Amino acid sequence: MGIDPLIDVHAHISTSSYPDINTVLERAKSAGVEKIITCTTDPSEFLMAKELISTYPGFIYLTLGFDPAILSEDKYVEFQSILSSHLQLITGIGEVGLDHYYIRDDLQRRIQEKFFRASIRVANSTGLPLVIHSRSAGKKTLEVLHSEGAKRVLMHAFDGKASDALEASKKGFYFSIPASVVYSEQKQKMVKLLPLEAMMLETDSPVLSPIRGERNEPANIIFSAKKISEIKNIPIKKVIEVTSSNALDLFQFK
Repeated sequence: MGIDPLIDVHAHISTSSYPDINTVLERAKSAGVEKIITCTTDPSEFLMAKELISTYPGFIYLTLGFDPAILSEDKYVEFQSILSSHLQLITGIGEVGLDHYYIRDDLQRRIQEKFFRASIRVANSTGLPLVIHSRSAGKKTLEVLHSEGAKRVLMHAFDGKASDALEASKKGFYFSIPASVVYSEQKQKMVKLLPLEAMMLETDSPVLSPIRGERNEPANIIFSAKKISEIKNIPIKKVIEVTSSNALDLFQFK
């Protein structure tokens, strides 16, 4: 019996962390990965990402994002410009959101929220899904999303309360589970509480590796699927089938 096709909905492979990118992608294919969404967090990453999706059509897709820790108006304008002029290349907007772990100053947090709200409005107007960063700001991020009327939402590596995730899932939000779920008690609690129909799989490569201290890569997505299978006591085939179906539904890959 073969491995069902896997989808890594959130990775950062269009960066300098992967000088061996072709080998990494071959390993992913060998592991049964059918699609990978690479995510940018800075306008400077766009050209590399564009080249990657051009080289691997139908395998690598792109979400265009803006790191919440970047507080530059000029950088945000550059991000908006790339976004508006390359909509046909983009599968979603993100990651965008709030980061209260690195950003502690109230004024800086207001700037961050302004950029976040602007990104949500672009997503609402274009119909593109949102991929959300919410580090140490889970509840606040969800409040902003609800207040802006965001509909098509993926909460990436959510680090907030499992009960908040469950309430958001009832409103149709999805949650992608990273391979670090193998040791993260917070992620395990979330998996236990969320319905499978609200979950997807991600690696967040090169970080959140299932093996602490090692560079992560998309082939490791199977660790997420196996741990979800174990926690929810359901066949791994079912985990992969449902999470991949969720990804196809949200991102509507072309």
